[in-house]
Parts: sequence; C-alpha cells; structure tokens
Amino acid sequence: MTPCPHLLDRIMAVMEAAFDPAYGEAWNRRQVADALGLPSTHALVVDAAGRLIPEGPDPAPAPAGFVLTRHVLDEEELLLIAVTPGARRRGVGAALVEHLFAAARTRGTERVFLEMRRGNPAIHLYRKFGFEPIGERRNYYHMANGERIDAITFARSIG
Repeated sequence: MTPCPHLLDRIMAVMEAAFDPAYGEAWNRRQVADALGLPSTHALVVDAAGRLIPEGPDPAPAPAGFVLTRHVLDEEELLLIAVTPGARRRGVGAALVEHLFAAARTRGTERVFLEMRRGNPAIHLYRKFGFEPIGERRNYYHMANGERIDAITFARSIG
C-alpha cells in the first residue's frame, strides 16, 4: 500500500522543522513511507489551529503538527508526535492528542502507549492527558554526540 504523497509531504515538513538533530529522533522519508504503507499505521496532520488536514491533494493550510500511531488489537502505540516550533504552546499538541484518542476509539483501542526520552519537555503534554509512566529502558536513545539517554514508557486507558 503506497501512502498518499501529500500526507507524506506534510508529515516530512513538520518533521524537518520540529525535531532537533542532536537527539536523532526524526525519521527519514523512507521510514515514514514504509510505516504508512502498513495497514496498522495511522497518521493525522493538523494546521496551526489544531484542525485536521485531509489527506488529499486539495490546497490546505500549512501543516503545524502530526501524530503517527500503530494499532494492534485493542492497543495503540504513539510512534511519533511533532509540532513545528512556531505552533508550540498554542494547543496544537493537545489537539493532536485529542484527535488521536477519538480516532483510536473508533478502531477499538482501549489503551495508548508511548515512549519518550528522559528530559523531553513533551512530558507536560502527556501528563496533562493522564499518561502515567509504566517502564524504563536504560541508555536507549543515542544522541548525535554519543551520549545515551533513558527512554520512559507511558500508558493511558481511553476505552
């Protein structure tokens, strides 16, 4: 299954603006395309007002954020979430999480998981939405400078 090129372009525009290369968290175009080619992977893209942008080729406002998830049975894993620097602290991240929960519920999801590097400021968003830490992976992330950072796994029921 080939992903919509417009969806891929919008995700990559946000990805390139949002992720600090020092942390090595961004995915390349091929990784995103491969993930979107799987039937269990879902993406949502929003504009600066937090409104969903349709997948098609119609002219749309500039993308300000996206979320990429994988659904298996009654669980959803938040693979990536990103908001462009100019749209941060304006409710775009919160809108993405709310859209994610609504879409996940339609797929029968009861629990959402995510993993983040220790010290990621997104923890405030996750805590706001009731995500709780459930595990840790020591030295999981590799920074560009060779430093290693722990990963923290979070979960939240949405059923």
